[in-house]
Amino acid sequence: MKSKAKSTIIFTLIVVMIGVLAYAGIYGIELGGYRFKPFAETINRGLDLQGGVSVLEEIQESSVDKDTMNRTIELLSMRVNKMGVSETVVSQEGAKRIRIEIPGVYDSQEVLNTVAKTGELKFVGPDGVTILTGKDVKKASAYIDTSSGNEPTISLELNSDGTTKFADATKKFLNQQIAIYMDDEMLTNPTVQAVITNGQAVITGSSSLKEAQRQADIINSGALPVTVKAVEVKTVGASLGANALPQSIMAGIVGIGIVLLLMILYYRVPGIIADIALVLYMLMVLLTFASIGATLTLSGIAAFLLSVGMAVDANILIFERMKEELKSGKSTKAAIDAGFHRAMTSIVDSNSTTIIAGIILYGLGSGSVKGFALTLVIGVALSMITAIFVTKYLVKLAAGMGWFNKKWSIGTFGVHDFRRGGQIDA
Repeated sequence: MKSKAKSTIIFTLIVVMIGVLAYAGIYGIELGGYRFKPFAETINRGLDLQGGVSVLEEIQESSVDKDTMNRTIELLSMRVNKMGVSETVVSQEGAKRIRIEIPGVYDSQEVLNTVAKTGELKFVGPDGVTILTGKDVKKASAYIDTSSGNEPTISLELNSDGTTKFADATKKFLNQQIAIYMDDEMLTNPTVQAVITNGQAVITGSSSLKEAQRQADIINSGALPVTVKAVEVKTVGASLGANALPQSIMAGIVGIGIVLLLMILYYRVPGIIADIALVLYMLMVLLTFASIGATLTLSGIAAFLLSVGMAVDANILIFERMKEELKSGKSTKAAIDAGFHRAMTSIVDSNSTTIIAGIILYGLGSGSVKGFALTLVIGVALSMITAIFVTKYLVKLAAGMGWFNKKWSIGTFGVHDFRRGGQIDA
């Protein structure tokens, strides 16, 4: 009796906890002055769910190595962040193309003017001659120089070519000004105070650390190692993106609702337990997405629903194995242990192959393919955890509460299945 009461209390607490998490995930909740935001506010939405601009850039050089491609993607991301966009996706497509997706922005011309163009960074001497370009700058960063009265400072690191050019220029223009331009905008106009031969320079004169950081970001983003050109610009309207999300949510609710209902109708008590575990699984996936800052797209929603099917499939394997063990005459406890043990190999094998396929898709794919693959890998990995650990624990608690004492509690398991003298007991 004590064991049954303990199982009941633990089971009830778990269900209440999952219910509270589900409520917080849907509506948000405020505790002690701190507000837990719902998933609708914490999960980033992709271009296809909220509209925006998609730009496809192509590198004009005949060939480009991996390091140059990665550097170009990084710098384009910095340039996009200057627009104040936090949910942008910048990814490689093919050997020489880069896709930039900017949700929530609908002026494609503005994007082309500020992001999609190459941008020309140059250091110009007092004689009007360009000394350095973006290709000569390796890195720029901002910091507070405590040794000079907490003055905002920008540090510059030049490559080998830039080091040689800058050494000659600082020698030539000592005590004169060298201006730094991004396109036609002057960022700063510092005075050369020493001959710099090691490629390490500092720029002072910024009014604040924020301004110094902004200038450093612009210098970094302007230092594109290759020439790029916009070859495709697409705009997804706000209404189209806004309609896609509620339709996707409705499709997901209907699909998942049918799955939950069928599990209860076919497996009854085990089906109820599987549905509880499935709700926890969906919360875990969405929480993971919010935690890692992933961007949810239509393809990601498709992968999420597919992973729900994988999670249900694992539970079905377990329950069918349990029924086979009960038919052989084992008690409920022994059937549960044996059912999970025998189903484990099939679950691990099927889910592992799906995860491997998802990893390959993520590594070789781009754009929406990457989003689909990431969601699938996260979903399948978490589905294994819930099926192997959560469902098993809940099933054992249900057995401890006596939920499997009746023949009908296992669903389609009927009297004719006891030909070998099986029994259902606690």
